[in-house]
Amino acid sequence: MKKKKIYANLVNIEQQTIHPSCIEIENRKIIKIYRVDECFDSYILCGFIDAHIHIESSMMPPSEFARVALTHGTIGAVTDPHEIANVLGIEGIEFMIESGKKVPFYFSNGLPSCVPATSFETAGAEIGIKESEQLLPRDEITHLSEVMNIPAVLNNDPEIFAKIALAKKHHKPIDGHAPLLRGEELTQYINSGITTDHEAISYDEAKEKIEKGMKIQIREGSSAKSFEALYPLIDEYPNSCMFCSDDLHPNDLITGHINLLVKRAIQKGMNLWNVLRCASINPKNHYNLELGTLNIGDWADFIEVDNLNDFNVLKTYIKGEIVASNRESLIPFQREQSINNFQAKTISSVQLQVKNHNRDIRVIKAMDGELITKELWETPRVKNGLIVSDTTRDILKIVVINRYTKEAQISIDFIEGFGFKQGAIASSIAHDSHNIIAVGVSDTELTEAINLLIENSGGITAIYAKNKEILPLEIAGLMSQKEGKEIANIYSKLDNIVKEKMGSTLKAPYMTLSFMALLVIPELKLSDKGLFDGRAFHFVSRYRGEG
Repeated sequence: MKKKKIYANLVNIEQQTIHPSCIEIENRKIIKIYRVDECFDSYILCGFIDAHIHIESSMMPPSEFARVALTHGTIGAVTDPHEIANVLGIEGIEFMIESGKKVPFYFSNGLPSCVPATSFETAGAEIGIKESEQLLPRDEITHLSEVMNIPAVLNNDPEIFAKIALAKKHHKPIDGHAPLLRGEELTQYINSGITTDHEAISYDEAKEKIEKGMKIQIREGSSAKSFEALYPLIDEYPNSCMFCSDDLHPNDLITGHINLLVKRAIQKGMNLWNVLRCASINPKNHYNLELGTLNIGDWADFIEVDNLNDFNVLKTYIKGEIVASNRESLIPFQREQSINNFQAKTISSVQLQVKNHNRDIRVIKAMDGELITKELWETPRVKNGLIVSDTTRDILKIVVINRYTKEAQISIDFIEGFGFKQGAIASSIAHDSHNIIAVGVSDTELTEAINLLIENSGGITAIYAKNKEILPLEIAGLMSQKEGKEIANIYSKLDNIVKEKMGSTLKAPYMTLSFMALLVIPELKLSDKGLFDGRAFHFVSRYRGEG
């Protein structure tokens, strides 16, 4: 590789200086940096890192995720392949690693710690001690991903502690997942060796976690958003904060990534150097990433932006090569193979009927922009002896079906918050086991939405006014084989249908739906095995007085 010289205003985070400079690159590494007496309109700075993300939520495989993320100045991501691991186990993790190797991008792959997330749902695979011993020593596995089974940690469960011990043995960080955990239980959780948390939703919660030794990943995803509550911590604890998206749907990823959080933080008045540290240096140091940070001898990894207020990314460099320019990827598209685990058979609307017991029913209350839900008690709407959806009160039927067996029990309850006036939607993205999940106004529309998904072995669907729409997700029922922009366009079309045709007021209805089966987040969720109380951590009845 020939020697290169790149001129711009150099933003040095460690020295907190900005100088017109020349960067000399040879053999893909920085060999010299020196000041020059010229004026430049652009700025060179460290590339951004997403400190915690499930790539699968973008509905793109790693190779395509990277092509899009690089256009926004993201050069690395700390990933948790938890979603595909729940579907395909080690085969799924291997797929993610190999896909990531096809592109110039720094993927920090975690080992999912809780597959399945709980014993109260059906997953397609298991990552136990044997699998952990096989994977954790590998260089491609950089950390133990979010330990979400809090009761297992607090009750000294032998299996989770064996995985934690393995991570410590191989000197790999251990990520946390501790929504609303405070006080002595939080102390016990941290003392097990867990080092990060991305679930804090209030300033006080996050501050307590930092002061007890945790690093806080300030999350702003498609559904869960904590930036507004947590951004003051950037200046108060600049060495203990990072940015992450956790789950980012394709239409949001196409628009922007960590660069948008950097811009927002600056607009909020946060110190430039603290913000840039959170976006790059802190995750690099915590996860021991090998990417360059504009030092002599580093890989020539950096980004060029137009100014330090808007952070519009002009170019992204990986190892001295321009991989994205003016929001266009310069990396060739990689069409990934289809791998899957999908056995469910089509259903009839009769299977979705719910008999009336002449009692109030438990209703899940979906919270816009939150993963947590509330438990409500409501008098159901009854028609011909059956409990049905009630659009006047926004109480709709929600369904979860095990996708891993041909003849599966169908789990049904009711939910408030989606606001549909007509239609139904279904998805094979349902954290964490990724069974089929659907919500809708009528049994007929629900059945159509579910069966369209089953016929395609995964995807997201919308049924409204006799119209049928689907984004097929050929890869594990989680990711598409299409290019990122096409995925985003189809997803945006479906999202608009749900909002404009069906009447939903949720910011991200498909993302919200995908978390309604996430049992480790309180209060009330639905798995393929039944209605689950995430506070008491056990199943409960739909009907008042029946447990």
